[in-house]
Amino acid sequence: MTPKVLDLASCSPYTPRSKFNMYKAKTMKVRSSLKSLKNRHRDCQIVRRKGRLYVINKTDPRFKARQG
Repeated sequence: MTPKVLDLASCSPYTPRSKFNMYKAKTMKVRSSLKSLKNRHRDCQIVRRKGRLYVINKTDPRFKARQG
């Protein structure tokens, strides 16, 4: 049995987005200021990689963020 793959390009623009939430990859927030996001969880760390600032959290990946 092959896994079901949804093609967003072939769907109507009026298709409810909740239908695709289970297939959507977790993406990080792109913010102009990371000061408030740094204080959301006690394990959040700010890291500079390739000229960009990232907020990483190894215990809870939903707090990922990027600036720049």
